[in-house]
Amino acid sequence: MTGTSSKNSKAKAVVALLIAMTLCGQWLFFSHLHDLTLGWRTFLPGLTIFGSAFLLAWGSEVLQFDIPRTLAFAFVALVAILPEYAVDIYFAWQGGKDPAYVQYALANMTGANRILIGVGWTLVVFAYVLRSRRGEIMLEEGHRVEMMGLVFATLYAFILPLKGSISLVDSVILFTIFGIYLRSAIKANVVEPELEGGPVELMATLVSWKRRCAALALFILAGAGILTAAEPFAEGLLEVGAQWGVDQFIMVQWIAPLASESPEFLIATIFALRNKPTAGLSTVISSMINQWTLLVGALPIAFCLSAGVIQPMVMDARQVEEIFLTAAQSFFAMIVVINLHFRWWEAVLLFVLFATQIFFPSTSARYGFACVYLALALIALITSRGTRQSIPKALKVLFR
Repeated sequence: MTGTSSKNSKAKAVVALLIAMTLCGQWLFFSHLHDLTLGWRTFLPGLTIFGSAFLLAWGSEVLQFDIPRTLAFAFVALVAILPEYAVDIYFAWQGGKDPAYVQYALANMTGANRILIGVGWTLVVFAYVLRSRRGEIMLEEGHRVEMMGLVFATLYAFILPLKGSISLVDSVILFTIFGIYLRSAIKANVVEPELEGGPVELMATLVSWKRRCAALALFILAGAGILTAAEPFAEGLLEVGAQWGVDQFIMVQWIAPLASESPEFLIATIFALRNKPTAGLSTVISSMINQWTLLVGALPIAFCLSAGVIQPMVMDARQVEEIFLTAAQSFFAMIVVINLHFRWWEAVLLFVLFATQIFFPSTSARYGFACVYLALALIALITSRGTRQSIPKALKVLFR
């Protein structure tokens, strides 16, 4: 009994510490923010996002006792990308009044998606390799729902650069894709997670209604922390970028998403370091589904409401290139893991392709990288029988 009591006390102390870290953001948000130096204005919100990531990871594991795992990760992803929604919808709203802002909404979205694959997926694999000394992540059959949800969203994304615009019709189609994915996630089986001690085990021992309330409280607290800390954290990074003389479009496309995507990175890495790499990968895949469907679909709605008329968001040549490149990268990434194997060298390839494209910003280079992604995806489909056989299996799971 003494050992159990000691473990519970430690778990409660850890929860209290992470809650205190999360509350730093609320304190900062409602206090004299401008009285702080640039370093503190960036560090304290970052600390809040870090604490919120742990709370979301714990909440998602507790939720798995009552709802399907895929649905739990979809819920985590939705909360984690709230900062991205806030930034992109703000730019789309401003774009309805000033067309110059439209490019920033799409720049932020494309940068966030490419960072999720190039950095987020790689972090999960590397963290797991360091933790387990194994060279690949083996996914389970249930994860095919997430994969096919992203494949459908990605395939539709190729239509957007061909049209050269995003309209309310696109919103309806993208929301429908998300609805199909969510319906499949709801129908999945409930599988209780393995307990490894700590706060999750402490909350798992509660009666069902208390356990659900505890999970909900973690999500609410973490969501509030992320929402309040995301803006000052992103602004702090933007100020740092401005001091270094970084181009404004580059700051919006790469620096701001790096800040707003940090909750997903932290959550995914935490899962991988705790020897749960499939949970980490599910978190970043679910985030991408949310961004390709709900987020992109919300942009023309905000744009039309702000403009006061129903009209599409028209993309310029740079935005068309960015959407096409992002869709190509997303498609190749899904072909890589659709066979339920994600190997370390595949993660390295995704990271190298992502990192090198930053140094070649020309139009021809962007289209060149997109063609490389599509060519690699085609080669994988032709040469790998397992990859080809995985597609009908995934479709069966999605529409079951």
